[in-house]
Amino acid sequence: MIHEILPVGMLACNCSVLGDESTGEAIVIDPGDDIEQVQKILAKHRLRVKYIVATHAHIDHVGGIEKLKQATGAAVLMHQSDLPLYQNLALQAEWLGVPAPGVTEVDQFLKEGDSLRCGTLSLEVLHTPGHSPGSLSLHLPGKDQRLLSGDTLFQGSIGRTDLWGGSFDEILRSIRSRLLIFPDQTPVFPGHGSPTTIGEERERNPFLQMQ
Repeated sequence: MIHEILPVGMLACNCSVLGDESTGEAIVIDPGDDIEQVQKILAKHRLRVKYIVATHAHIDHVGGIEKLKQATGAAVLMHQSDLPLYQNLALQAEWLGVPAPGVTEVDQFLKEGDSLRCGTLSLEVLHTPGHSPGSLSLHLPGKDQRLLSGDTLFQGSIGRTDLWGGSFDEILRSIRSRLLIFPDQTPVFPGHGSPTTIGEERERNPFLQMQ
């Protein structure tokens, strides 16, 4: 399995490239910007993109989706509850004072319990709202088990909940009911910052010590 992480854009969103070496298929998760750099990683491993997945539709995670879809023809996937966020990228760009990126069609809406097949890899979709209504986390089971938590769970923190559709109570409920069910040794790759593990966050994350 190939897993390369590239911090992209002004907010250093962690864009993940997951690839199956045996088939050359890949999933690109959260291509927020710097699509030329993403394409270099794909070319280095001779990967072709099957799916482009947004863990949620904030601009730093989806700003490069249109360019990557144009370059690869891959299907764009996200949760339907975040479609209004994606359709209002121009407004999000205005808030940040940056040029508005293009918007493309969403090819498939993901929901809790869906599976994404990429060669021999299979990602389980977890609906983890709270940072946004349609926030998703992705679980890869097996010997290479890992969680891609989007902006739901960070090393030592959680996603902010003061943006449109955010909910502090909901994000804690999502983490406890959808993420902390995994073994302590499960690696977690957040949407920003450094990797962590479920055990480290269960024990040390101050937000998860709250009753």
